[in-house]
Order: sequence, then structure tokens, then C-alpha cells
Amino acid sequence: MTPSVSVIVPTRRRPLALARCLAALAQLDHPAERLEVIVADDGGTLGPFSPPEGQRVRILRMAWRGPAAARNAAAAVAEGDVVAFTDDDCEPDRGWLRELLPAISAGVAGGGHTTNRLPDNAYAATSQHVQDLVYAHFNCRPADARFIASNNLAVPRADFAAVGGFDGRRFRGAAEDRDFCDRWRASGGRLVYVPEAVVRHAHDLDLPGFWRQHFGYGRGAACFHAARAARGSGRLRDDMPFHFDPALWRATFELRPRRRAARTAALLMVWQVANATGFACERVRLGRDAV
Repeated sequence: MTPSVSVIVPTRRRPLALARCLAALAQLDHPAERLEVIVADDGGTLGPFSPPEGQRVRILRMAWRGPAAARNAAAAVAEGDVVAFTDDDCEPDRGWLRELLPAISAGVAGGGHTTNRLPDNAYAATSQHVQDLVYAHFNCRPADARFIASNNLAVPRADFAAVGGFDGRRFRGAAEDRDFCDRWRASGGRLVYVPEAVVRHAHDLDLPGFWRQHFGYGRGAACFHAARAARGSGRLRDDMPFHFDPALWRATFELRPRRRAARTAALLMVWQVANATGFACERVRLGRDAV
């Protein structure tokens, strides 16, 4: 039997993006009676809302607690056999669940490939390039993946609850998906990467937004490595080779046209600095709070 699915979409102050996301979800080729969509309104700012005609959408309004906690709150009331996560600025392809669900079973979670829907935005394109590099590094064996981003992830609902969902207390802005994947694997679960399950991401960035995004990722990384060290599931130096891997720069300079490669390489240096700065700032905060 086709599994029932609860698609969970956290949102905060992006009604137009959310409308595009829901319109895409309304086109999924999954039986309507086996699908529900739960919108977690993080901060309760959505206002009056009308979903696409015929779409089964529940709005869960809550005080602001961050996307990790919003996803958990929605998963707690979900009715599907599988909880599938995407974000309000994302548009899953029609075949997203059809491609993804065959890989999902008890003890097996998975996710697909995210593409950039704004190719003319250099900052969005570079952020997508970074994610592509991350996936190439950590998911080189798709049947034994190490990281799946939370905007394209599906997990058996019972198993999601059993591992405690996302850590919404420690992670309010970034890296909750890294932490979840690490805990999932440490518990004996398996991650699979299904590149045919496509989600299009429309993150409209400028230079300050690009910096804030990757500064935040650096802060999240510091929290992640502190949590991982505390539970003994890994060390910071395990992930350091990624940032210094020559393949990262080779893949960048192979981009075409050459002007795109040069622009992306320049923004990769901004990414590295922003990420390292955020990491250092968060390490200082964590050390101060521990005193």
C-alpha cells in the first residue's frame, strides 16, 4: 500500500514564498487521500490564509521557537506513516515523493537533490554550489549517506519520534539537520541519498544576506561539533578535510562560463571567512556559557 505522508513546512513571514511552495505540493503525484500538509507558522505571523483548492492543509500556529522546534511540533500532530520536510522557499517537483518514498522504510531515512531556482542570482548560485560540494563529499556513497538537508528529507514518523526529532533547544537557526543525521546514524539508522527526488530552492540573496547565511551556518557548526563531542559520536577534525579539499576548488574552476567560475571562487572565499567567523564567535559564546 502507498504510505501516507505528512509534508511539514515551517514558515515565518514569507507568505508569497509559502504560497508557491503549497502550489507545488498541490501538484504532487501522490494520492490525495494519503497526503496531508502541515504548515508550522513559527511566530504566528501568517495571518488569514487560504490553501489551494482541494488541498488538505493544517496550519499550526506557535510562538517563535525556530524552524527545528516548528518541525517537531508539526511532526507531533502528524498522521502520516512518513514525515517529509521541506521549507517555505522550496518547490518540490511533481515526482518528489514518488522518487523518495521507495527508499524509506523502518530505520531508513532519506532525502533528494536540491537545485537553485534563481540561477541569475550569484549569491544563491554559490550557496547551491556549496551544498553540491557538501553532498559530493559526504554522500559519495548514496546508499550510506552522511548528511541530508532538512528542506528535502523524509523519515518514518515513528522512528523520527524515537530519536527525539530535531534538537530545537540547541539549534534555532542552522545545523539542526546535521545534528539529526548524526544522531540518526549513531542510533543505527541508515541515510540514503536519492538524487532523483528534486526540490527547487528559491533563496533570494544579496551580499549581506549571503554573509549572514554562512555566518549562521558557522555558528550552527560550532554547536553541532560541541554536541557531537559531548555524546562521543565524532570529532571536529573529522570534517576539517572538506574545507581544505583541493577538489572543492577544482570543481569550482571547472564551472562554465569562466566568468561564473571566477565569481563563484571569489564568493567561496567569502563563504569560508563568514563560516569561520561564525564558528569562532559561537565557540567563544559556548565557552563563556560553560563557565
